[in-house]
Amino acid sequence: MTLNFCDELWAATAEIRAGIDKLPFVTGLGDGTLDRDKFVYYLAQDAHYLRDYARALASAAAKADRPQDIAFFAKSAHDAVVVESSLHETNVVDVDAWTPSPTCTGYTSYLLNVAHTQGYAELAAAVLPCFWIYAEVGRALLEQAGDLTEHPYGDWIGTYADEEFEASTEHARQIVNRLAAQADPATRDRMRTAFTTASTWEWMFWDAAWRVESWPFEAASAQPFEAASAQASEPAK
Repeated sequence: MTLNFCDELWAATAEIRAGIDKLPFVTGLGDGTLDRDKFVYYLAQDAHYLRDYARALASAAAKADRPQDIAFFAKSAHDAVVVESSLHETNVVDVDAWTPSPTCTGYTSYLLNVAHTQGYAELAAAVLPCFWIYAEVGRALLEQAGDLTEHPYGDWIGTYADEEFEASTEHARQIVNRLAAQADPATRDRMRTAFTTASTWEWMFWDAAWRVESWPFEAASAQPFEAASAQASEPAK
């Protein structure tokens, strides 16, 4: 069977994805043993990430070469801010009380750099891992967890194991495959680099959540983890 471009990307990043599956944050998320403070930290960082990820998706819409691609990436940008953010708001009282971590800042800076310095094909490849890896993690965790009714993180697993999210992931793959088929070898190489780099950032993002990563000089950041965590645990007024 002939592999398409996305199949090649997926195979090339197999080690990264296997590493994600083995991360203690991901395994704890799946079996429900993950410490709640770590989960709240992760959601706060993810909320910050999604704001800039939405900007990268909006840039993809602006660069898109087909009306249906414009609509897809524009809707994806909307969903990143409105739909997925609702998951964070139910678990984190004040996202802005949290400082974006070094890894969060690095990942979003990379995506926005691709958005501002490279073409549509490279950007489409760079934003694809956030679709694809989350869909695969959600599917695997759903298989592990089974009934999510009593699962402490069932709402998160259900969001990314959802059929609509998988359909969006497939749409993003189709776009990348088409752009790769039209691209010259140098562009395809840049697409591979973008996909692999973003996939590596995904591993780093999960790992940073387990470590509750902070900046080296905490006094320079907006609010220490302990204070923000205490605020996040307070009931909403």
